[in-house]
Amino acid sequence: MSIYVGNLSFQVTQADLTEVFAEYGTVKRVQLPTDRETGKMRGFGFVEMDSDAEEDKAIAELDGADWMGRSLRVNKAKPREDNRGAGGSFSGGGRRY
Repeated sequence: MSIYVGNLSFQVTQADLTEVFAEYGTVKRVQLPTDRETGKMRGFGFVEMDSDAEEDKAIAELDGADWMGRSLRVNKAKPREDNRGAGGSFSGGGRRY
């Protein structure tokens, strides 16, 4: 499982997040998604820790905490939904003139 960390400062680095979450256990991986077009950080990230107990402790301590001038949103990450191919297709079903 992983942790969703929202409302991050756009200056946050993977090292910054690793340092904060390491206080609650072993950090296995940190991901900071970036915008495809601009390459800039999107203001949220994901942290994977060594155990569920460590994740639960980090969530309990950090959710709502003020960090880098922002109030963090920290909770269990929800499984990713595959939205590719859903809606938006203009092929088929139409009349041909």
